[in-house]
Amino acid sequence: MKRTITYLFLLIPFLFLSCKSEQSKPLPIEGTWELISATTIEGDTTFSTFDSTRNMIKILNGTHFAFLNHALNAKDSTAAPFSAGGGTFTLVDSTYTEHLDYFVDPAWENHTFEFVVKIENDTLVQKGIEKLEELGIDRVIVEKYRRIKANP
Repeated sequence: MKRTITYLFLLIPFLFLSCKSEQSKPLPIEGTWELISATTIEGDTTFSTFDSTRNMIKILNGTHFAFLNHALNAKDSTAAPFSAGGGTFTLVDSTYTEHLDYFVDPAWENHTFEFVVKIENDTLVQKGIEKLEELGIDRVIVEKYRRIKANP
């Protein structure tokens, strides 16, 4: 009997350790991404909207996204153009859907945008329609990002 109780006390910690909760695996899209190219298609016209004098990053966690865009060589930081926004997102297979909750232009807020995403190595490409009837916007955008690796 004494031996059985000893074995139980030795066995109980192993049972608790083996019952660890399963953590959710991060989505492959999670991380920080730097915009490296951008194209807009309006009707029959395709043009680059990438501006090499600016820098933009997109940050994605399990449920939210944010983007930050600023001028690289602004001499007066108070006058430098800056843009930012964010909200929630979902990713189902290759369908990435953003719900824009915050933006410097409130007319864009509370709208949902659907994209198809493709991730290859450290490159993310998203393509989808930006449509805001009240602003007269109806275009396809294609954005390419490179993953920013964390510094050790």
